[in-house]
Amino acid sequence: MDRAQKLVAIGAGTGVAVMVGALVGLSNIMPRLAFGADAGERLAFAVKWIALAAAPLFMTIMAIGNARFKSEAIDPTVHREDRSMIINGRVAENTLQQYALFSAAILAVAATSDGSQLSLVPGAALVFVIARFAFWIGYRIDPLYRAAGFSATAYLNVILFGIAIWRAWT
Repeated sequence: MDRAQKLVAIGAGTGVAVMVGALVGLSNIMPRLAFGADAGERLAFAVKWIALAAAPLFMTIMAIGNARFKSEAIDPTVHREDRSMIINGRVAENTLQQYALFSAAILAVAATSDGSQLSLVPGAALVFVIARFAFWIGYRIDPLYRAAGFSATAYLNVILFGIAIWRAWT
């Protein structure tokens, strides 16, 4: 591995480790529903947290819009974006992709869990938001530093889908 690959591997590993620790810790203290909550209550609970998880996407879109308004890139067809605007655009694209997966995973977790297991949902939403901001900040510092936030988000989604699948068939 070259230096860049090592840096990304260390960042990715760190991101996953911090994400798992935060997910476990937050899931022990976050609100949950009663054991017997019906499917509608569980899904409504999840949707509230999915809305919170949209914050990083909304903020990147606003950052791009404001930067375009204040620059020669106000017309996106003339290709006058500066480096930060290009990075913000890439962050917004990846955040939209991750958010779509996160939303599906959280709804699947809510559908396959009993109410007392749903503290995972707000814990995951907070981890998602933090990881997306870590991705954005890391990307703005140096594109190689995006690895921790990216891996934390991607593997959070893998874990959530795994939990939903496990609970659906057990």
